[in-house]
Amino acid sequence: MSYPDNYQYNKYHQWMLLEGDTAKIGITDYAQSTLGDISTLELPKIGQKLEADSTFGSVESVKTVSDLYSPVSGEVIEINEQVVAHPDLLNQDPHNNWIIKVAVKGGKVGQTMSSADYEKLVG
Repeated sequence: MSYPDNYQYNKYHQWMLLEGDTAKIGITDYAQSTLGDISTLELPKIGQKLEADSTFGSVESVKTVSDLYSPVSGEVIEINEQVVAHPDLLNQDPHNNWIIKVAVKGGKVGQTMSSADYEKLVG
């Protein structure tokens, strides 16, 4: 699996795509393959403040429950309701199905890495 070069990744297997002052956040292919069939997402409310490298929710699969960690500080501005209703979309195409959007104006980016470094981590 190749990981998009324009994304940033954290060691908790979340990706972030910065688009101006907004970050889309999702899980990586490695995360979804490790978790197995994803059944439920527990996510923050719109307006909730997030801190970089802190948990913001969880993902449940047939195998386990895993925490989700924000790669950036900011405020949740949107939840991907399609993914909430159909969590299996994360198994089908994790890099094109974001989970939340965060307003990051002035927000701090946590410990992230490039796609090449992330591939080394999970390789």
